[in-house]
Amino acid sequence: MSNTFRMALLTSTLLAGPALAETTLTIESWRNDDLTIWQDTLIPAFEAKHPDIKVVFAPSAPAEYNAVLNSKLAAGSAGDLITCRPFDASLELYNQGNLADLTDLGAMANFSPVAKSAWQTDDGAATFCVPMASVIHGFIYNADAFAELGIEVPQTRDQFFAALDKIKEDGTYIPMAMGTNDQWEAATMAYQNIGPNYWKGEEGRLALIKGEQKLTDAGWVEPFAELARWKDYLGDGFEAQTYPDSQNLFTLGRAAIYPAGSWEISGFNTQAGFKMGAFAPPVGAEGDTCYISDHTDIAMGLNAKSPNLEAGKVFLDWVGSAEFATLYANALPGFFSLNSTPVAMEDPLAQEFVSWREKCQPTIRSTYQILSRGTPNLENETWNASANVIRGSETPEDAGKRLQEGLASWYEPQK
Repeated sequence: MSNTFRMALLTSTLLAGPALAETTLTIESWRNDDLTIWQDTLIPAFEAKHPDIKVVFAPSAPAEYNAVLNSKLAAGSAGDLITCRPFDASLELYNQGNLADLTDLGAMANFSPVAKSAWQTDDGAATFCVPMASVIHGFIYNADAFAELGIEVPQTRDQFFAALDKIKEDGTYIPMAMGTNDQWEAATMAYQNIGPNYWKGEEGRLALIKGEQKLTDAGWVEPFAELARWKDYLGDGFEAQTYPDSQNLFTLGRAAIYPAGSWEISGFNTQAGFKMGAFAPPVGAEGDTCYISDHTDIAMGLNAKSPNLEAGKVFLDWVGSAEFATLYANALPGFFSLNSTPVAMEDPLAQEFVSWREKCQPTIRSTYQILSRGTPNLENETWNASANVIRGSETPEDAGKRLQEGLASWYEPQK
C-alpha cells in the first residue's frame, strides 16, 4: 500500500468521526406465532426511526414461557423487554423486582385506567407494563342466514331471543353454537360476555373487589338466569360439545350465531364460506347504557436489570404510540389496541367489534383481578357454575350462592 493511499484512508476515517454506538434489545414473549409480524412489520418500522437501536424478538413456547422467563431472570440472562401476561403473573414479577416501574413513561398517558389495570399494583400506584392489546366479547353471526330468514341484528335481549326463536322455528340452522363440555367457554363467552350489562361493567366489578356487592346480588345472578334460557337454542348434545366442535358447527354453516371472543376472527375468516357480521351483547331495553368485555390480554415491560434501560424506554414509548397501535392491531385482527387513539381496522369484522368502544363502556372479566388468588379459585368455579346453569343442573340462585360462599371463605372484604 502506498504512503499516499494510507494517508488518504486515515484522513477519510478521521473525517467520518467515531461510529455510532449500536444498542441491541431482546424481547421475551410467549407469542411465538407472532414472530413474522415482529420481524417483517413491527421491528423494521421502529428501526427506521431509531437506526441506533436494533431489536430481536426471541419468543418461547407459550406453555413454557413463565418457567423459562423465571429461570432466565434468576440467572440474569433474560432479555431487555418482557412481554406481560395480565394480572397476577406480571404483578409477581414486579413485586420480585424484575420489572421496572413505568408509571412516569410518557406513553402511559395514552391509556385509560381500565387499559392499565391488568399491569398495575392493586392500589394503582405503579404501572409496570405498556398495554398492547385486548380481546372483545360479543356475538358473531352468519349474515347470509340472517338475510335468508329476514332477521334484524338484535340490539335488546327481547330482540335477541326473538331472533333465536325464529331460527329455531325455521329449523335450517342450530340457533347458537356453544357447548358446555369444556366449561371455560360457558363462562368466558357466555357469562362474562353478557354479564357486564347486568353488573354495569367497572361499577360492579370494582364493587365486588371492595366487598360492596356480593355474587348473590341481582346484578350477578341475573346473567345466570339469562344463560339458563340458552339451553333451548344450543342444539342436541350440546352438553358433550367441545370448543372445537362449536367452532366447526359455525364455520361449516350449521349454526347461525356464535358467542365469541374477537380472537376467532382470523380463523373464521379463513374457514367460513359465508358472510359474517357481529353484534354487541344486547342490552335490557333500547336506550340503556351498553357495556362490553374489552379484556386486557397482552402488554410489554422492561427488565429492571437490563443494561439498556434507556433504549428500552425509547422502544416502550413507541409501543405506546398510535403508530404501533395501528400496525399491531391490523397485523392481528381481533387483538385490539388499548391505545386511546382510535385505530381504523382494515378487517370489517374486526372493525365492527372495535366500533363498540365508541358507544359502550369497557370493562374486563370480573374474576381476573385479585378475586381468583385464593381457593376455591373464583375463575375456575365460574366456569363450572356457568356450565351447570346452562345444562340445568344448578339454578342461577344456587350458583350465585356457591360462588359467594367460596369467595367469602378466603377473601377478607367479602367475609
